[in-house]
Amino acid sequence: MNEQGSRPGRAKNPTVSGELERERIMKKSRRESVADKLTNLLFTLPAVILYTVFFIYAVFVGINYSFTDWDGIGKTYSYIGFTNYINLFQNQFFWSSLGITVKYALMLVVGVMLVSLILALSLNSIKRFKTLTKSIFFVPAMIGGVTIALIFDQIYYRLVPSVGQALGISWLMQSPLASTQTALPAVVFVNVWQAVAMPTLIFIAGLQSVPQDLYESAMLDGATVFNRFRYITFPYLMPTFTINMVLAIKSGITSFDYAYALTAGGPSRSTTVIGILIYNDAFNNMKFSLANAEAVILFIIIALLSMVQIKISSKGGVNQL
Repeated sequence: MNEQGSRPGRAKNPTVSGELERERIMKKSRRESVADKLTNLLFTLPAVILYTVFFIYAVFVGINYSFTDWDGIGKTYSYIGFTNYINLFQNQFFWSSLGITVKYALMLVVGVMLVSLILALSLNSIKRFKTLTKSIFFVPAMIGGVTIALIFDQIYYRLVPSVGQALGISWLMQSPLASTQTALPAVVFVNVWQAVAMPTLIFIAGLQSVPQDLYESAMLDGATVFNRFRYITFPYLMPTFTINMVLAIKSGITSFDYAYALTAGGPSRSTTVIGILIYNDAFNNMKFSLANAEAVILFIIIALLSMVQIKISSKGGVNQL
């Protein structure tokens, strides 16, 4: 073949070509990264705006009102400094409600932790229909707290006295909500009945993380069921145990709907938790600024508990607890 008149083409430098290709890929990657960031920003911005307006801004507004004499209706108010806080700490009803709230939280923690742990151990040992069984136990968590409270209100006032009369048990012949001795435990029982679902699932997740070979080795060594739970199961459950406990404490301290729907704080203020006290001062006694001071104190308590929860959650592994 005659190649006269044809010019020899310039040989391409593979190094230069590779650098150009890498530069092109890097530019494309940067453009995609910027686009991804803008997309993420557009999706998260509405949530950030709503959170800022309805939570962060509301918190600061509430703190501001706690230093005023606003009654919740008038357009004018005056700043009175720490007067609301001073009056609050001198109010026996506040300390009484705070004590009732602590009792409520302690009973709720014991009930939720004990029942959910027993349920988790039982459900984790089931071999068949495990998903269906867990779904059944999760049903109460999908029902509203007020709805459950109204159901148990009928049980306490209609069914329980009938059972007490049929069995001849004097202390069951009246509703437990009518006695100052049994009203608070009765309210806590309703709360526990609904609140055990989520801690149970968290405990089950913790149980499934325990290596099975440890159980097999312990059984070969002759360890009893209690010793296997004490030295194998419980250490691996410590992360979930502490998280469930903190969540239960926060739920108990912020509880309002069960006590209000069942007793409205009665009888004789025996179930007036801090949430009911805030509600009554704000909307019944028209002491809105005092109610905000009470809410600020409750907010500080919850913030401290949340810090503890975050610190616990950030610790990974059994040996770090």
